Amino acid sequence: MLIFANSIPNTSSIIGLLPLITAAKRFVAWVFHFSECICMSKIYVGNLPFTADEAAVRALFAQHGAVESVALINDRDTGQPRGFGFVEMARADAARAIQNLNGFDMGGRALKVNEAQEKKPGGGGGGFGGGGGGRRY
Repeated sequence: MLIFANSIPNTSSIIGLLPLITAAKRFVAWVFHFSECICMSKIYVGNLPFTADEAAVRALFAQHGAVESVALINDRDTGQPRGFGFVEMARADAARAIQNLNGFDMGGRALKVNEAQEKKPGGGGGGFGGGGGGRRY
């Protein structure tokens, strides 16, 4: 078996390329993540019947495009459905679903369907607000 000297890569040239290869991998990962963020929309679905499950909501929205995820919100104390949830779809499919399903009758209830808003920081449960109250003598 013959091995020619110029067929073996110079290790110093390969080592010199490692930072470039690493940067390229990071760039590709960033582009993939960024394009995924741009292309997906989160949809708020309100006024759901309490009997609705994820499969039924997925089937309804799938009529308008590919559904990435469905999350129905339950009360943290009782575990009972709260009557709303979120669906993730590609942006074009989401726009079509919002247009066609807002006001749609599901189980006798008119759905409220729109683009989900970012959760506002600092919210949180009810309560009585600050001080006051009680008897004064």
